[in-house]
Amino acid sequence: MCNLYALTKSQDGIRRLFAVETDRTGNLPPLPGAFPNTAAPVVHVVEGRRTLSMYRWGMPSPVFALKGKKTDPGVTNVRNTGSLHWRRWLGPEQRCVVPLSSFSEFNKAAGGDIWFALAEDRPLACFAGIKTEGWSSVRKVKDGETTDDLYAFLTTEPNAEVGAVHPKAMPVILTTDEERDVWLRAPWAEASALQRPLSDGSLIVVGRGSKHDEG
Repeated sequence: MCNLYALTKSQDGIRRLFAVETDRTGNLPPLPGAFPNTAAPVVHVVEGRRTLSMYRWGMPSPVFALKGKKTDPGVTNVRNTGSLHWRRWLGPEQRCVVPLSSFSEFNKAAGGDIWFALAEDRPLACFAGIKTEGWSSVRKVKDGETTDDLYAFLTTEPNAEVGAVHPKAMPVILTTDEERDVWLRAPWAEASALQRPLSDGSLIVVGRGSKHDEG
């Protein structure tokens, strides 16, 4: 599972690549390490305008996963889009794209966190995300019940590079304007085709062993 990624490119670069028309994030610092249950930027459509907002990473967990637990830290990666739990968030109004410059998969034998990017200079890309707003739950016992805007992203079978480190899954990554447009506007019958791995040879390893990628 991808539970760590980085977004180190400029805020202006993010706005330009993703055609953001409204920016609600204020002054957005680099995120060399984005962790579960913390806030990170997503791009979604609000009243027809692409909007950059801060959401908390981790969608609501299925009821069965919460049995006997006092908190719900959320689900970061979503694979089974046929599940009734996830189907409610698959329409275009519940989709977002999650900007990234690199992401990590953990493999202790390979050196811990292994960072992947599209190239050495870590060009911007995005995960295919889903979201929900105003969800009330207990994320952490010390905080009690909070109401949050939440996101997660889809995963799929891994390509060759990720599979060598994490053979079970990789994030769904969108790399073109056309893919991003389809994800944000198309019905699920069309958008679902994007839940596929990147082609083999499209990623490189840019770091090992660190919880942050400063590149």
